[in-house]
Amino acid sequence: MKGNGAAYDNRLDHMIRVTAEAGFTGIEPSHAWMGDLTDPDRLADALQEAGIELAAIAFVQSWNGPEEDEKELREAEQTISLLTRFPGAILCTVQMPEGRHDLEQRRLNLVANVNAVSRRAADAGVPASFHPNSPESSTNRTEEDYRVILEGLDAEVTGWTPDVGHIINGDMDPLNKMVEYADLINLVHYKDWDGNPEFALMGEGKVELVKITQWLADRNYTGWVICEDEAPQAMEDPDAVTLHDGTWVHDVLIPSMKG
Repeated sequence: MKGNGAAYDNRLDHMIRVTAEAGFTGIEPSHAWMGDLTDPDRLADALQEAGIELAAIAFVQSWNGPEEDEKELREAEQTISLLTRFPGAILCTVQMPEGRHDLEQRRLNLVANVNAVSRRAADAGVPASFHPNSPESSTNRTEEDYRVILEGLDAEVTGWTPDVGHIINGDMDPLNKMVEYADLINLVHYKDWDGNPEFALMGEGKVELVKITQWLADRNYTGWVICEDEAPQAMEDPDAVTLHDGTWVHDVLIPSMKG
């Protein structure tokens, strides 16, 4: 996340290796900093060498207008085309937080754009999922935002990615919100949160990750859970945090599951 991805631009091959070393089985890069690995053959080779899969690509755009602009259209088509080479990998749509001005209209614009992108993805055989976030400048951070946006999604072509850290950062209970919109869930993001001021190292915050994971298991959820740690430490030493999270998942989270 450092520098909106610029700090680690074109280092996806390294991220893939560290992800595998941490014991994870998939990765979700952001489309903006994939660098040379936007070449599907090179991406496939890097994934195969590390022994992990492409779970999804985070596709981040402004989507402030009622329709996509030329850049948003072009980058969407490029990303969808790339994803067609990796069956089952998800187009994870995310809005860049740019303020809560003109909120009612911009929420509707966001829904229209996400539905349009997701429809084209579906036509190409690519599943899609919308990922809300929670900065103060986000249009999709509060309970009302969730109601307007999630209930406006075209469920035939897109699901929802609950990010448990963003949900609690928006003053909602993550599990309650996941139960409310359970039928939309087709991808999940984990991060921890302690409110000081926001995110914490995984396992050291207040998000009930064990309880949420048990609920997913009890529902026979078979999709991806992506660890997207945004603790302050992750900005400066993302490799160490990735390794920490892998250890916590395998040594604490998984052994805590029942049945």
